[in-house]
Amino acid sequence: MPRLLIIGSLEGELGAAARVAIARGARLAHAEGAAAGLARLRADGADLALVDLRHDVAWLIGALTAERIACPVVACGRAEDADAAVRAIEAGARDFLPLPPDPDLILAMLEAAGAEPAGDGPVAQDPAMAALLARAGQLARADASLLITGESGTGKEVLARHIHARSRRARGPFVALNCAALPETLLESELFGHEKGAFSGAVAARKGKFEQADGGTLLLDELGEMDPRLQAKLLRVIQEREVDRLGGGAPVKVDVRLLAATNRDLAAEVAKGRFREDLFFRLNVLALHIPPLRARRADILPLAEHFAAHYGRANGMPARAISALAQARLLAHPWPGNVRELENCLHRAVLLAEGAEIGPEAIELTAPRAGEAPPPSTAAPGAAPRGAPVAGLVGRKVEEVERELILETLSHCLGNRTRAAEILGISIRTLRNKLQDYRAMGVAVPPPPGQAPIPLPGLA
Repeated sequence: MPRLLIIGSLEGELGAAARVAIARGARLAHAEGAAAGLARLRADGADLALVDLRHDVAWLIGALTAERIACPVVACGRAEDADAAVRAIEAGARDFLPLPPDPDLILAMLEAAGAEPAGDGPVAQDPAMAALLARAGQLARADASLLITGESGTGKEVLARHIHARSRRARGPFVALNCAALPETLLESELFGHEKGAFSGAVAARKGKFEQADGGTLLLDELGEMDPRLQAKLLRVIQEREVDRLGGGAPVKVDVRLLAATNRDLAAEVAKGRFREDLFFRLNVLALHIPPLRARRADILPLAEHFAAHYGRANGMPARAISALAQARLLAHPWPGNVRELENCLHRAVLLAEGAEIGPEAIELTAPRAGEAPPPSTAAPGAAPRGAPVAGLVGRKVEEVERELILETLSHCLGNRTRAAEILGISIRTLRNKLQDYRAMGVAVPPPPGQAPIPLPGLA
C-alpha cells in the first residue's frame, strides 16, 4: 500500500481527497501544517505528500531538499488558486491537484509515486510467467529474505509489491530504495537513519528506510551496486535485526522482511570479489528469476493492451484497440528494455495515435542492439539506415564521440542514470563521474527524472 501524507485540514475537500486515496489502497498519515508535516516525514517518510496551498509549500520543499528527504510533493487547491499553484510548481512541487478532487487523477498520482493500485498486479499470460507468479504466491507467506533477479525493466519492483500484498505483512508499509540512485554517503543515511548533528546538514533526527519499513517489507533495488563497506553494515542488520543510526548511541530493533533485487549475477560478483559471499547467502534464502520479455512473448500483447488502457485513462482519452499491424510490430520487436521499454512505447503511442485505433505509425521502436533482429522497417524507400555510417566519425576525438553517446543515451532514458549505465555497459559510478566532468566543462546534462536541470557553472 502506498504511504500518503496529507498536510492541511481534513475537513472539506482535502478530506475528500484523503477518502478517495484510502479507497484506492493508500496508507494515510496526516499533519495540520508544513512544520508538522516535515516532522512526520523525518520520522516515518512517505511515498507522496499532498499539501494544501494555504500552507507554505515552497518552504516545505526547501526543507526537504536541505535535509535530503526524498518525497514528491503535490500542491492542492481550487482553480482560483492558480497563481499559488504556479509558485508551488516553480518551487519544486511535482504536480497540482485541483479541488474538489478527481478520483482518477488521485489514482494516477499514487501510481506515479510508485504505488501498485488496488487490485492491479503483474500482467501475465505466458506459461513461464504464470508459473513464476504461482511460486511467488507460495514464497509470499514466508518471512525469509528473498532475492529477485532479472534484466533491467522486467518488473522486479512490481513483483516485489505483488509479494508484499500477498504476505502476512500486507497491512504494514512497503518501502523501496534504489541503491544505485544515491551516492554511498547518502545511501547509508537513507538506509539506517541519523541523529541530529550526525553530519553537516543533519538538522534533525531521521528514521532510515529500515525503521520506516518496520512491520512491513523493505525492497533494496539494484543491490549489486552497493559499496562493500555498506554491504558489511547491511549484513549486520540482517543478522541482528537492529540498526545503528549515524551518530546514534544505541541500536534500534526492527522487524522487516527484506527483498533484494538486482540485474547482476551476484554469484559471479562474489567470485570477482565485488560482492560479499556471506551477504549473498543471507539474501539468497529464497530466489525468483524474472525472464526477459523476449522469453515470454505471450505477455507482449496483454501488457500492451494494459498500458494502452492505463495511459488512455490517465490522459482522458477514449479506449482504443491496438490494430493488427501495430500488434505485428510489437511482436516482431526484441524488446531489449523489456517491460519498461514496452510501457514507454505504448505511452507514446497513446499520445501519438489518431483515429479509432492505435496504428503502426504510432509505434515508435528503438533500434535493436547488435545481434538482435531489427523491427519491421517503416522507413521510406531509399532512406539511409539509422546509425549505419561510421565514416562520419572519422576525424573526431574518441572522448567527443563518447560524450555525445553518453548524453544521447541519457536523454533517451529520460535522465534515468541506472538504465543509461546498463545500456552503455558501464557502472553507475563511472557514469556519474563522467557526468560530473561534463558539467565542469559547461556541458548541459539531462537531470534525473522529476528533478530540475542543474545550472551550469557561471550561469544564473
